[in-house]
Parts: sequence; structure tokens; C-alpha cells
Amino acid sequence: MRFGRHRECGPREERGPNGLSLLPWTFMCLGALSHLISGEAANPWLGALGLLVFNTLYLAVVFRALAPSHRDTPVTWALLGALAAVTFALAIGYGREWLLLFPLLGLAVGAVTRGRRRLRFLALPLVAAVGGVTFWRDGWDSAGIVYGTFVSIMVTTAILALNDTVRELRATREELARAAVEKERLRFSRDLHDLLGHTLSVIVVKSEAARRLAPHDLDGALGQIADIEAVGRQALTEIREAVTGYREGSLGTELDRARDALGSAAVEPVVRRSGPPLEPAAEALLGWVVREAATNVVRHAAATRCEIVVASAPERVRLTVTDNGRGTAAGPSGSGLRGLAERLAAAGGTLTTARPPGGGFRLTAELPAAPGAAESPAPGGR
Repeated sequence: MRFGRHRECGPREERGPNGLSLLPWTFMCLGALSHLISGEAANPWLGALGLLVFNTLYLAVVFRALAPSHRDTPVTWALLGALAAVTFALAIGYGREWLLLFPLLGLAVGAVTRGRRRLRFLALPLVAAVGGVTFWRDGWDSAGIVYGTFVSIMVTTAILALNDTVRELRATREELARAAVEKERLRFSRDLHDLLGHTLSVIVVKSEAARRLAPHDLDGALGQIADIEAVGRQALTEIREAVTGYREGSLGTELDRARDALGSAAVEPVVRRSGPPLEPAAEALLGWVVREAATNVVRHAAATRCEIVVASAPERVRLTVTDNGRGTAAGPSGSGLRGLAERLAAAGGTLTTARPPGGGFRLTAELPAAPGAAESPAPGGR
């Protein structure tokens, strides 16, 4: 499934067998019609009326049986019962060519009956009754009628049941495709939200720094403007990578970016990292946590100091981001932190927030050193 080619549309109309699919089999009535026209049948007008009623009931049953909303209704079963009664009455009364109506009855029964339990309680007794009438009226010469009735029931049931299964599988496949598209959209929207939020925050901070420096330190202002250009170019690259789905986060790179963004916002960055190297999946997840936490500090904290500590062990790794700003209520409350919490939980980790005793805000992320299911979360602001 190529997501780029997915079209937004309603459920596709399923084209399967309908009543017209079983209409050609009514040619089996030509034998009975020939018997009437030849003048060999007793009470030809009664036989003609019976044949007309038979065909009318047959068409009504098969058209209803192949319409999912009408197949398993009392009206359909009543019409099937009437069809069976007319068929047996004509076969008993006329015999010979009229016995060919039994396979048509079998087609109608197979169209309505598509479950093993129903087959056991309806099809087998019906075939037995057909056999009794056939052997009574025409002896062993018409044994093929019994076999044809049995086959028409079983084959029709099997084909229509298979068609129902294919239709359900197709509907399930389309539902899975829609779910995959929604998941991809969610991933992309989160990535884009986080990338733009972080980048714009850094650009705003550096623009303010350049404005402050411009009157008395032109070189410093130009340096900030150069940083803005570099951040913009990097953001373009990251957005392209996010669109293609190949963006991989690097914890070291995110720590460097966080240090730079915090410093530009007049927040003293303190970064400590200890322990063995991490798996790429863990690095990617923690990189997103660092990005989100640094963005939140720059945007909301009004802090003067931010400490980022990464402590990894062979089994688990912990990332703590603490600032001395105005703090916030404990608990991952924003869309960005909620998204991080969901992604870390999917990888077997946790995300907690708290207010340290001395004030400020602390975010703690823990996860296995080798996460089992890490996706690139893309949160927004807290």
C-alpha cells in the first residue's frame, strides 16, 4: 500500500454475485415447458400456472438471498418454503422433465443456506426427500437428478460462502489500510509539529539575541543571524527526512542543539552523560525527549539554569531534565509530553514530571537500553 496514492473516499461498492448470476439456470425449466407445449401434460393450464409460480418464487428467493440485507430474513425463508412446496407438488404431479426443477430448488437453497449447521439440518433431508420422489416417479433412470440437486446445493453454498469471505477480507484489508494511513498521518503531524516548534523557538530566541546585540556588537549579531540560517537549513533537511519516514534521532546531536538553544535564550546549560553507548532506538527516543524538554524550557520555563543528565546502564537508561524556572503541574499534560509518554510506554519505558523541592520543573524518562518497539515520537509543547 503506497500511502501517497491512497485516495480519500467512502467504502468501495463491492461487486459480487447477484440474482442475475443464477438467472441462466432457469433454462432447466425448458423441459417442463416442452412437456406442456407438446400436450402430453395433464391439466396443462394448471401446470403452466405452477411453472409461472415456480419461476417467480425462484427469482424472488435468489435475488433476496444474494442481497446481504435480505438474505437471512423471515420473508426470504417463507419464500424458500413456498418454492419447495411448489417444486415438490409439480414433481409429484407430473414427474419426468419436471424433476429437473429439483436442481433449481437446490440452487435456491444453497444461496440462502451458507452455514454448516444449516446444511446439516436442511440440505441432507431435502436431498433425501428429492431422492424419494425421483425414484418413485421415474425409478433409477433419474438418479442423476438426486446427485445434481445435492451438487447444486453444495457448490452454490461453497461459492457464495467463499465470496462472502473474500468480501470480508477485502473490507478488513481496506480498514487496515485506512488505519495505517491514519497512523502515518499521526506520525508525520507529530514530527512536523515538533520540528517546527523547536526550530521556530530557536529562531525566535536567536532573533531576539541578534536584535539586542545589533546596536553595540554587530559581529555578535551577525553570528546569531548566521546561526539562524544554519538552523533553518537544518530544519529543512529534517522536514524532508520526516516526510520520507527515515528520520533517525541522535542523542549527541540533540544534546548539542539543546545546549546551543538554551545558551541563546540566556539559560545556563549543564549537560552530563555517563554509562555505556546506547542502542540506536534508545538514542532516537531520548533525542526526542531532549528536544521536547529543551523547547519547553526555552518557551515556557523562564529559567536561568537547565541541567540535562543522561545515565545509562546495561539494562536501563535514565534521562533527567531539570530547570529552575516557574515550573508546572506534575504529570505529562501537554500534547508533546503525552506523545512522548505514549512512545516511551510502547518501548517499555516511562515518562514522569515533577516539581523539585526548590522549585522549577523536572522531567524524567526511563526506558530499556534496547527498546523493543521504538518509534520516532513527535510531540509539541507541554
